[in-house]
Amino acid sequence: MKSLLLSLLAIFTIHGLQAQEFRFEVKINTPRLQTADPAIFLALEAQVQELINNRRWTNDSYSEHERIQGNLNLTIREELSATTFRADLDIQAIRPVFGTNYETTLLNHSDKEVVFEFEASRPVVYSDNIYTDNLTSIIAFYMYYILGLDYDSYSLYGGDAFYQLANEVINVLPSGFLADKNSGWSSSANGRNRYFMIENILSPRSRPYRRAMYEYHRLGLDLMASDSEEGKTQMLEALKKIQTVNNDYPNSMIVQMFANAKAQEVTDIYTQASRNQKNEVYGIMTGLDPANRNKYIAIRR
Repeated sequence: MKSLLLSLLAIFTIHGLQAQEFRFEVKINTPRLQTADPAIFLALEAQVQELINNRRWTNDSYSEHERIQGNLNLTIREELSATTFRADLDIQAIRPVFGTNYETTLLNHSDKEVVFEFEASRPVVYSDNIYTDNLTSIIAFYMYYILGLDYDSYSLYGGDAFYQLANEVINVLPSGFLADKNSGWSSSANGRNRYFMIENILSPRSRPYRRAMYEYHRLGLDLMASDSEEGKTQMLEALKKIQTVNNDYPNSMIVQMFANAKAQEVTDIYTQASRNQKNEVYGIMTGLDPANRNKYIAIRR
């Protein structure tokens, strides 16, 4: 549906400016900087923002107001050499909700396994199906993953092509990354890294989860402005599907990522709901996210 809407908009907009897919703010934080020249990180910040916001990641045309907004914060934790760094990456992406000024979070994720090399004289450039360096692979992985989330939220399984592109980023990595349990790419790690993000979302066991993402956003949130009760009903049906996936695919990373992105939103929406809905949603969310069950207490008040 989103592709069709974008195509129609392109046809009927005269002299409209076409834009790339993303409008991200990028920030490089250096709280423990000791030896590296701070100018290096200013250059890194500018180049990462350029890569995200000005590269064409899809074949669709986006108008300025349709660009996916987000934030990428890279916090340098350790200088391994003059040009090699260990960092934490925090990334958020949001989606507008139809008929409102409200924006919903698609992704709110922290990646603690980022090691990269950077020299100010070398541009940060990514090419599909080619490994250049770990930093550009990580950025490309997240951009394609976010596109998958976004397109899934507008049409049923609409994100397939972008999840496959994210998976391809992994497929062309040097074998050393896949063998290193601390690289963020390894299938033999603890089940909570980039490999498992894409493994989970592409698993046949996760198809109901992806259907739920469409129902939650397009049939639920996007309906709230015109029919809040029906919107809540559809969102609850989506939550039930996620509960089913959680039961069939215990400890899956994507379920926890859903809770990380949606906990406050679900709580806010269902504080104004019927008693039955409150009880159902509370039971579902505390089952999906038991470590943070206190977040959901407000639902039952």
